Amino acid sequence: MTEIYDLHSHSTASDGSLSPTELVQRAYQHGVTALALTDHDTTCGLNEAQDCAAITGIRLIPGIELSTNWENKCFHIVGLGIDPTYPPLAQATQHLHHLRLERAEKIAEKLEKKHITGSLEAIKKSAGDGMITRTHFADFLVSQKHVDTQQEAFDRYLTKGKPAYVSTSWTELELAVSWITESGGVAVVAHPLRYQLTASWMKRLLTAFKDAGGQGIEVITSRINNDEIRLAADYAKRFELAGSTGSDFHSPDNPWVELGRFAPLPANIKPVWELLS
Repeated sequence: MTEIYDLHSHSTASDGSLSPTELVQRAYQHGVTALALTDHDTTCGLNEAQDCAAITGIRLIPGIELSTNWENKCFHIVGLGIDPTYPPLAQATQHLHHLRLERAEKIAEKLEKKHITGSLEAIKKSAGDGMITRTHFADFLVSQKHVDTQQEAFDRYLTKGKPAYVSTSWTELELAVSWITESGGVAVVAHPLRYQLTASWMKRLLTAFKDAGGQGIEVITSRINNDEIRLAADYAKRFELAGSTGSDFHSPDNPWVELGRFAPLPANIKPVWELLS
């Protein structure tokens, strides 16, 4: 049987639309044999996901996707095989929860100035105890017919330079990597090509990431073409990083991103799952 590792996914614990149970069930239905739940800056969905994984027989890899700052830019670092009870990591997620709530309040205030009301109350209700992300605001703007799509919400309101953008001081990259590795996990650069870095900037980033103890890079994601796979694989080889595969699944409503549905990892790249105990 072919093993399918999907090492990047989200639930309602952050900005996914499926509960951890529903996410694991869907992964099982799509033939995934090992799933990492990597919610944004939180591990609160892992226990529920593990309970469902034990029933379905899927291997659940405890994970997280941490928002980090490096050289005044934001990068996402996935942690795989982490110990969510490791005190510095657990304390960090509590701090990040408050940080995201403060950001949400500021975004809502900026939307109010654009005569878009009620966003924070609606989002708190839908997010529950989960992390509040900009995607929640995008969904709110769509639901209230201020925009037609999530992407339009980001383009018009939520990205840098737009009316509701709020700059946030995330964790320093080196510190985030240390939380992951010291908890027994493997740190992976998420969707590296999405940052649209020049080759020289990518070299600087991956050098700093490796120096901090990082060991992996996402080579395969959903909606990636062959040229992009070759480029990401080249970075993995050049910097001696293990390659990861993950859909970055958020919702069944996106037909282009599905659990377990992506190209295979190139044969000449060391799989990141070989580093996981």
